[in-house]
Amino acid sequence: MEYRLTAPMTREQARQLRCGDTVLFSGVIYTARDAAHKRLVELLDRGEPLPFDISGAVIYYAGPTPAQKGYAVGSCGPTTSYRMDAYAPKVIAAGSTGMIGKGKRDKAVVEAMQQYGAVYFAAIGGAGALLARCVKKAEVIAYEDLGAEAIRRMEVENFPVTVVIDTLGQNLYETGRAAYLAACQANRP
Repeated sequence: MEYRLTAPMTREQARQLRCGDTVLFSGVIYTARDAAHKRLVELLDRGEPLPFDISGAVIYYAGPTPAQKGYAVGSCGPTTSYRMDAYAPKVIAAGSTGMIGKGKRDKAVVEAMQQYGAVYFAAIGGAGALLARCVKKAEVIAYEDLGAEAIRRMEVENFPVTVVIDTLGQNLYETGRAAYLAACQANRP
């Protein structure tokens, strides 16, 4: 199915999405990569406030390049998500409902998604320049010293993603591969 959602996203909205669904996000998402996630988890461990409201937050694993004239950001493609796996369960437990990246996730992340109601979305790797066109406004809100990896608050419009892992633990990387292999075997002479 195709959905148009506004970020932030509630846990109830996350629980309605299924593996393979297409979502066009509008609203506010945040960028954060591994160095920023490490700092966020350190704050959580100390019981200190985060630099943004994590409740319902959709976090895009990206480090945008500098903006070109007429755009809010430069190329803004997804980062390989396993780099955030050590931190993601705590961020999900704190209130995040969505993550956007590329690649597989480990078991602890999927279990946290199922327990708390969060979804893992994939953005198309290699399409960073096209994805940047969906970003209407971007500002660094934390960890400016990290450069491209600083946390940014981005206002997006019709930002396209696919649900890869849903709140039931269904995984498109597994089901899609299995369907492909079955189709290949069915078409063998």
